[in-house]
Amino acid sequence: MHKIIKIALVVIGLIGAVLWFMLPESEMPVAQAASSGALNTMFLITYILLGIAIVFSLVFALKNLFSNPANLKKSLFVIVGFLLVVGIGFVMADGTDVSIEEMADRGITTDESTVKQIGAGINVFFILTLIAVGAMLWGGVRKMTK
Repeated sequence: MHKIIKIALVVIGLIGAVLWFMLPESEMPVAQAASSGALNTMFLITYILLGIAIVFSLVFALKNLFSNPANLKKSLFVIVGFLLVVGIGFVMADGTDVSIEEMADRGITTDESTVKQIGAGINVFFILTLIAVGAMLWGGVRKMTK
């Protein structure tokens, strides 16, 4: 199996090298370059390889997760904690941080729920940053006291 994967990667690398030399020159207009078959094929190969990497990453992560019940329990605690942080961030956001009328005057159309979702995302970012800094400080203090 390992030998087959190596051969497939070499073939994909050779195809990529050939397509690289078939790319349009930099002086070509963007509209023509965007319709280049070599460019589209390189994007297709990139999407396929990205999809394969994502699938294998998820499969092996889930396989390792379900093979050890202790890891599954820890993961569930982390997921519940993250959902709790997202809930707290959403509750803290009020949706009135920005004047929707002023945004409409500037050509930005939005509503209160979108502003609330953005505020919740910012709140979650700040909460997770505080947790990360606190964990680093806690680990440093524990190391120094031992």
